[in-house]
Formats: sequence, C-alpha cells, structure tokens
Amino acid sequence: MKEKFSIFTAIAYTSAKPHIGNTYEIVLADAIARFKRLKGYDVYFQTGTDEHGEKIAQKALEKGVTPQEYCDNISREIQNIWDIMNTSYDRFVRTTDKNHERVVGRIFEKLYEQGDIYLGKYEGLYCVPCESFFTESQLVDGKCPDCGRDVVQKSEEAYFFKMSKYQKQLEDYLDIHPDFIEPESRKNEMVNNFIKPGLQDLCVSRTSFDWGIKVPMNERHVVYVWLDALTNYITNIGYDVDHQTEEFKKIWPADLHLVGKDIIRFHMIYWPIFLMALGLPLPKKIFGHPFLLMANDKMSKSKGNVMYADDLVATYGVDAIRYYVLHEIPYGHDGNITDELIIERINSDLANVLGNLVNRTISMAQKYFDGLVTNQNVNDSYDEELVSCMNSIDARITARMDELEIGKAIDEIFDLLRRSNKYIDETMPWSLAKDESKKARLETVLYHLLEAIRISAIYLSPFLPDTSAEIIRQINQNCETKVFENNLTYEVIEPRILFQRIDVKKG
Repeated sequence: MKEKFSIFTAIAYTSAKPHIGNTYEIVLADAIARFKRLKGYDVYFQTGTDEHGEKIAQKALEKGVTPQEYCDNISREIQNIWDIMNTSYDRFVRTTDKNHERVVGRIFEKLYEQGDIYLGKYEGLYCVPCESFFTESQLVDGKCPDCGRDVVQKSEEAYFFKMSKYQKQLEDYLDIHPDFIEPESRKNEMVNNFIKPGLQDLCVSRTSFDWGIKVPMNERHVVYVWLDALTNYITNIGYDVDHQTEEFKKIWPADLHLVGKDIIRFHMIYWPIFLMALGLPLPKKIFGHPFLLMANDKMSKSKGNVMYADDLVATYGVDAIRYYVLHEIPYGHDGNITDELIIERINSDLANVLGNLVNRTISMAQKYFDGLVTNQNVNDSYDEELVSCMNSIDARITARMDELEIGKAIDEIFDLLRRSNKYIDETMPWSLAKDESKKARLETVLYHLLEAIRISAIYLSPFLPDTSAEIIRQINQNCETKVFENNLTYEVIEPRILFQRIDVKKG
C-alpha cells in the first residue's frame, strides 16, 4: 500500500475576492501535494471557504443580498481562481455545508457536556475584520495585532472554552515535538506572547449577529468563527462525535497544515487544544508561510496595491505566475511581487534557461538526425558530470521539499538546466556536425541533453505542470524513470516556444 500524505490549507474567508498574496498558499500547497504524488504517496489535499461571521453578514447587507447568496458568489469565485491556478485539490469544502454545520453543533454539545465550555459574559476589545477579541496587552499601538485596524469595546453574553485547562498539555506537547510549528520563529513568537503569559479562556459564541451555526442548547447564540472554521479539517473527512469513518482514520492526523503566518496563533494554540479536548491526535506539522508583498508593502484594497491571480495569468500565463510565487518567496521571509520582477524572471529563467535549452536541443535533433535520436555511447568526461547531476537530482530535490524549501527545490532543477546549457557550450554540437566521423558522438551528446530535459520535465511537474506536459509532448518520450536511461529512443516533434521573452519597453 502507498504511504499516505494529507495536506490542508487554511480555508479562505469569503469576505472578498482573493488577491495573489492570498492565492500563494493554494499554489504552495499544490506544489507540495503534486511532489508527494510524484514520489508515490497516496495524497489527500483539502481546501475550501470559511463563510460565517459578522463581517460576512455586514458585506451581504451592503450588497443587498442574503449572507448565503453572498457566500455562494464569493466561494464560487475563490474556487474558480484556485482552478485557474491549476491546483489539484481533492476536496473543496464550505463551512455552510449542512453536514459541517451538523457536526460542529455536535462538537459544541460534547465540549459543553464535558465541562470544557461554559456560559459567561465577555467584555473586551474586538476586531471586526479579524473577528477576534484581544486583551489590552496584546494590542500593538492600540490596534489589532493581526491586521493593524482599530478595535472596539464589546460586551455580550457568550460561551467560553476553558483554554487554561489544556495549557500544560499544550506546553508539554510543544516541548516533546519541537518541529510541530515551523518556522521556529513563529513558534517562539506565539509561546512568548500568548502561552507564557497564560492562556485566556476563548469566546466561542456570539449573540450580536445570527449568521453562523446555532448553538444547539441555546439558539440565541451562534458558534464563534474559530470553533466553526478550524473544525472543517475533520468534519469533511468523516469525523463525528460518536463515529469516525474509515476515510477519517486513513487521512487524520494531517501530515501538514499550511497556513498564513497571520493565523498561526489559531492553529498552534486553539486548534491543538480543541483536538486534545476531543481526544484526537494533533497534526504532524503546521507551517506558517510568509506573505507576498506588493512592492514591499502588504496588499490592501484601500491602498490600491492589489494584484489578482486571474489578471496576472491572463497577462503572463499560469505557469509563469506559479513559478514566480513558488520560487521568489523565501522559506521564512516575506516575498515581493511587481510586474517588473515577474518579467525579469520570465526572461532570465523561463525563457533563457528553460525554454532556450528545450528549443535548441529539439531543433538540433531535427536538423542533424531528422528528429530520431538514440544513445550511441560515445562518451567523455563532460557526459559523466551531466549524468551525475541527473542521477543526484532526486535526493537533492527531496531534501529541499522535506524542509518545505520550495524555492530551493526549484533551484535544483534549474541547476540541472543550467548545467545542460553549459554542456552544449562544452561539447559544441554544431562543430561536431561538421565532421561525419563524429556523428555518433554528436548523437550521444543530443541523447544526453534529451535525457536531462526529460528528467527536468518530470521534476518540474509539481511546480509548472502545463510546461512539464508540453516538454514531454515535444520530446515525445513518456518514460517516467527519474534517473539517466541508456537505451531510450527519442522521436522529437516540432519545437514550440515555451515562454516568449517580454520586451520590457513594450510591456
């Protein structure tokens, strides 16, 4: 049986159309999921939309539609953008799904019955956009520590979850599992700012609006967003309070939760504690990825600096945008995006390094051998070095992907591509073609280049799936082995430009 790997993104909030910074997460998750499939894992990949809360009710009111109609429209738009980005999720979930709402109600009842939830009154500082309460000490310059907006004083009857009851258990778990949260800087921030000062009991219901899941024992209340939203990870794969399906037992615990660094607190503190209270295993790893900035500034509609994935794809193509966001955002630091930077990467990496290699090699194979190339085994030291690079690429990429260093994994592929371009300069096929006695050597050179391209295309498939498929089509060789093969036959077809260079002056 294949080893399982399950990956979950945070679910996107249906307050507005997602920009490219929001979209980065789904593309990152897709690259990881595709790579795991490439390595032979049985992968489950879940994403979706978070659809309840006060902010959604306000947005719907402004639009003159019901909250459900508003969510239907935005959720459809989000899923469409995920599809435009060619993401291979297995399930797209919604928190307005009736089964999710039913199971959340059952979870709330269970936690209340076992004494983890109690009825009280909340008076505190509340951020409407983030739907979060904060203490005075948690504010930054008097504003919300997550989004920087103003907070308001609120007072209302509410149910609370006893976070403090599980604080010691969570601290012990974090000590025993040091790699549970990555990067480590995110974990240290949460421990120092939220756990060490002492966990506050968490408000898990609201009465000031009604767009949410009704609390079963008191329908004046709706379930507060985080108990609703976070449980989507288990309600949609067969968890129920009294019964867990075989699908749930197979998929859970998650191998990886991929979330933005701004919501790491909820996944590092609230979600593990909810799971502990339910007697369920915790996810194996939570990765708080960095932001994608627009010209070094956080994207915001109010600032007018938002870029949307569908617009970028219409201009540059889906794989160019996938390449940019996957390659240009460092493991632990925010990345930056502008049209100028995208064009620079397309021209230097995708057109020059990748596209030029494929086009030159196929063109020479057609020119010198009518497109039919086999290995004549007339070798020299240059071949050994290139073959060694091919045969070691799996270990190098796997090591990078295991550390979630996606950009560096892509660099490993482009190192092979650059080495292949250098190999052309070293062997000078155009010179070999002038001497009939060196025809076998020329064919060997082209065979080695086609093998390097084939292996590169295989490893490009998690990151640039359409480009990978097009390369395989052009070299007309679907061998799936990931190391150098001695005895294949290539019958290449007419080359097609993979990436057009963009004239910066013309745009």
